[in-house]
Amino acid sequence: MKIICVGRNYTEHIAELNNQQPDAPVIFLKPETAQIRAGEPFFYPDFSKDIHYEVELVVKINRVGKNIEERFAHKYYNEIAVGVDFTARDLQSELKAKGLPWDLAKAFNGSAPVSEFVPIDQLGDVQNLNFGLALNGEMKQEGNSSMMLYRINYLISFISKYFMIKKGDLIFTGTPKGVGPVQIGDKITTYLEGREMMNLNIK
Repeated sequence: MKIICVGRNYTEHIAELNNQQPDAPVIFLKPETAQIRAGEPFFYPDFSKDIHYEVELVVKINRVGKNIEERFAHKYYNEIAVGVDFTARDLQSELKAKGLPWDLAKAFNGSAPVSEFVPIDQLGDVQNLNFGLALNGEMKQEGNSSMMLYRINYLISFISKYFMIKKGDLIFTGTPKGVGPVQIGDKITTYLEGREMMNLNIK
């Protein structure tokens, strides 16, 4: 299983971090050791003092494929969850300034908690889903999948040109505006279409 992540897929998030809008999807990977399953805590790593949350819709791949045409991409998934792409923002800035890869800031242990998955037939249009994140009970991020620069089926098609996707692979599809820091003792709650999806304690 691999975790494939999409960066800079929401315009307002790009603006809040003063990044340039990409002309193709920005892709990076996390190992399976980054995943935290629902109910497990997130342990704040000792190599960073600025860990940020980024709430995202997560697609679970259900079959093997490569070089998938966009018109067939919908056949490769039937469940969606809400995940958090934790980022060591201080370490990421340091690495970017040196022109180095972001892996240490994005792919560390526990950096990809994922909620339980919901069948798409219970949700409706995957490109019109509301999702969000609350920190200590206060809503910090609210987005809708219609705001994606690159839609889910296009992302699957694009990714499959470079990486064969397999059953169980996860695709984090990007975060809307409102990212920010967490501290030890905080509690994160994620939502999908008004439904509470995951409670995550920061330890």
